[in-house]
Amino acid sequence: MKTAMKNLLLTLCVALPLLTFGQTSKLYRQALRTSDYEERIELLNQVISLEPKNLDAYFQRGLAKNNSGDFYGAIVDYSKVIVEQPDADTYFNRGNSRYSIKDYTEAKEDYAKAYILDDKFIDALYSLGCVRLDLGEYDKAIKDFDKVIKTVPGQPKTYALRASAHMALENYQQALNDYSAAIYIEGNSENYYNRGAFFMELKRYQDANNDLTNAILLDKNNPFAYFYRGACSLFLGKDKAAISDLENVLKFDSKDFDAELGLAIAYVNLKDNEKAKQHFDRANSILGLGANITSIEEYSETYWFQHQYYYFNQGITKLVKL
Repeated sequence: MKTAMKNLLLTLCVALPLLTFGQTSKLYRQALRTSDYEERIELLNQVISLEPKNLDAYFQRGLAKNNSGDFYGAIVDYSKVIVEQPDADTYFNRGNSRYSIKDYTEAKEDYAKAYILDDKFIDALYSLGCVRLDLGEYDKAIKDFDKVIKTVPGQPKTYALRASAHMALENYQQALNDYSAAIYIEGNSENYYNRGAFFMELKRYQDANNDLTNAILLDKNNPFAYFYRGACSLFLGKDKAAISDLENVLKFDSKDFDAELGLAIAYVNLKDNEKAKQHFDRANSILGLGANITSIEEYSETYWFQHQYYYFNQGITKLVKL
């Protein structure tokens, strides 16, 4: 009798871990099947409760938390995996979560570690280049994008990003080459817009106008393209064309003070003082300025002040007299 009881207890001791394993496997599979992130997290919570060392569950819960916007929670889960068993995928995903909360320095470290662990991990290298661009490490960003382009030469976004780094370093010819390469690979609205904005910075207004026209033809729902083309037209002395584009900008955002200021300048150039004053007053109202403008510095937050100071100064001089 005692022997039978002993055998029964032994059987139970062996069976319980098997039952627990089967239960956690079922919960884990259910978690991966659901598209509801809250439900997935709850199921993975149960898995981790039963198996506190289940690193796959922590990783998947980190993904679910990241995708549901809980970036800090995701970082905690990825960190638990990294402490126990560091790998490129987990470093990369933790880098993504850190990037989402604008912790660029730590994100850079994670992307770098992911690439060190797996030098075929091109997404990690691409992300490393992006975060270095955000941190102003332009030379290093260019080197990263060089390697990405060598491995995957057909991605226009990489050329556009490398162009931004070259632009920041005033390597204008290299930037132009890259923006043009992006258009050659894929002549879409975004790539034409990027090169158009680049030409604007160089004050090559006719070239900018041409690219922005192509951008608008390919996508009529880009208010920035209308605004910059409108500004180009002003600088080229085409005030009526500028008015058409800047009025389109206001259809997207009726409180766009930069568009209102541009319209005011265009109308004062055409000597239509009534309309010029209407738009000038609207811009001032949106900006929260009173009727008595004492200094151009009051427009310091506008595109015109920041990028076209001398042109804007001439326009303001005329407008304040209305």
